[in-house]
Amino acid sequence: MEEAVGKLWHRLITRAAGTSYPGAAVTLKEIERTAGVLFRALGGDGGLRLAAATHDSHGARRSLLARLAGSGEKTARARIDDTTLRLPPEISIFPQRALNHDLYLWLAALAAAFALTEESETQPDFSPDAELHRNQSATLHVLRTWPGFAGRYRRLVAATLASRLDPARLPPAEAERERALRRALEAPGSVTHLPAVPRNAPPAMPIPLWLAPAHEHAPEPVRTHTEQGSGSTTGKDEKRAHRAERVKPPEKKHGLLMLLRAESLLSVAEFIKVDRSLDDDADPDAAAAAANLDHLSLIGSGERVASKIRFDLDLPSAAEDDAVLGDGIPLPEWDYRKRLLREDYVRVQEMVANPNDPRAAPTPLPERLRRSARSLRQQFAALQPGRRWLKTQPDGSELDLDAAVRAATDRACGHHPSEQLYLALERRERDLACLALADLSLSTDTWVSDTARVIDVIRDALLLFGEALSATGDRFALCGFSSIKRGNVRFHYFKHFDEHFNNRVRGRVTAIRPGYYTRLGAAIRRATTLLDAQTAARRILLILSDGKPNDLDLYDGRYGIEDTRMAVIEARRHGLTPFCVTIDREGASYLPHIFGPAGFAVIRKAEELPARLPMFYAQITR
Repeated sequence: MEEAVGKLWHRLITRAAGTSYPGAAVTLKEIERTAGVLFRALGGDGGLRLAAATHDSHGARRSLLARLAGSGEKTARARIDDTTLRLPPEISIFPQRALNHDLYLWLAALAAAFALTEESETQPDFSPDAELHRNQSATLHVLRTWPGFAGRYRRLVAATLASRLDPARLPPAEAERERALRRALEAPGSVTHLPAVPRNAPPAMPIPLWLAPAHEHAPEPVRTHTEQGSGSTTGKDEKRAHRAERVKPPEKKHGLLMLLRAESLLSVAEFIKVDRSLDDDADPDAAAAAANLDHLSLIGSGERVASKIRFDLDLPSAAEDDAVLGDGIPLPEWDYRKRLLREDYVRVQEMVANPNDPRAAPTPLPERLRRSARSLRQQFAALQPGRRWLKTQPDGSELDLDAAVRAATDRACGHHPSEQLYLALERRERDLACLALADLSLSTDTWVSDTARVIDVIRDALLLFGEALSATGDRFALCGFSSIKRGNVRFHYFKHFDEHFNNRVRGRVTAIRPGYYTRLGAAIRRATTLLDAQTAARRILLILSDGKPNDLDLYDGRYGIEDTRMAVIEARRHGLTPFCVTIDREGASYLPHIFGPAGFAVIRKAEELPARLPMFYAQITR
């Protein structure tokens, strides 16, 4: 009975406090695609990823009902930094769902203008007056550049002012500050600075229509040294963010945990600097436990769960590794932070299957793929150009009887006869060249079904792709890549352009195995050089991938994405047609920035890749 009464009281007091309206809530997951498209369409940086903001305590005054209900203590403020546009994971501050929806769109538009108004600032200023100035400038930019937002903005301002504390109930200094903030909302640009308040005064209530400074409560990104393949998703797509800090690991390992009384234990949310051994199996409740914490403490211990033995199995020894060709090829890399192309910054090491490796021995097409290969060869044989006879030619291999009869008739009638009396056999050829570049990183060791891994799916896709293109007569090459930092980008050759697709090539493809990491930009630049040497009228670079570009060094996050994007731009300048086929379910969030809206395809079921890859090629070359 007490529990039922408590729940009823909490529901009533929370509703009376009016700090949130769960029935009118709009989540970031619902609006993510629309907000992302709007942000980029209005000139926002296409390289920024969209993510959730953290819920942080603001420390501002709250109404008596809000304090009784324990609500409104935290808020998620939108902000933008060099790599991320962060929006609240949920907006429920207005009683109308349409207003909460409009607030997401307004924040996306304001973020697009925010970067433009900051370009002239040489030194960032994080004072309250600077935040006031930046948000007013960005608001004016939005309203002047895109007048269609004016009506939406007025409705949002009216709803925001109605939800804030009445200045008449605040102390005089805080009341003046609140009135200045209200004027800044109603007439952007009219307030140059905020009135001074006593040092012990609480901060002003955050304004949901403005962006917070980029430095404020910015969660530290968690970098992992193993890639997340397509099979590693948990099925929960909820976007969360946490405030985090890096802490040093304890000096002593596996020592005595703690000797203290139970009543002196810290709370579960506080970090205790104690070394605990790692289990072989990952904790299935780790994500739920992290979701309940306001602050995460991260330790770079260098150890990984269930990875020590796997590391030894996945990485081959030098004796069993592929044969190295040459001393390596230096290539540039794009640094988006400095807007500079670093010359000879990475080294591509060309490799081919070791001739002494029994796994790379010549082998026929596997029995399980022969039926599919036969069907593909029949379909692609129709793409092979035929031959036709051209009539009334000045010369040729045979006489055109119809033209000869007409010429004799013209001569008998006294007209000048035609001299085009022959048939010529025209031979048509497909002037195409294609290089298929496969991602062989460590993440391809992920299982996508009970019987196959990602690397197995890629292997079958390359075999069927080779069978299909052999039927058309198109020139093609098969390659793969992985990387270990910038000094060792491994570029594997399976088939050169001048080779036939035979059992020797099939043996090389059959012997492929997971490698290291994904420095995609360097691999694309090397493939561009190889494909640019072909004299075909159309040259296609077909990329097979299962995740984002990444490596052990700085080549992660936006750095890798921007370098890959620059490599794709360079390939297009050489007249190539890059196209990416990925099995990464999150590919639609970053691939449009790299390859453009029509330069990629996402396959939801990885096991469909072998059958669909040749079809993508047929569509591209149609």
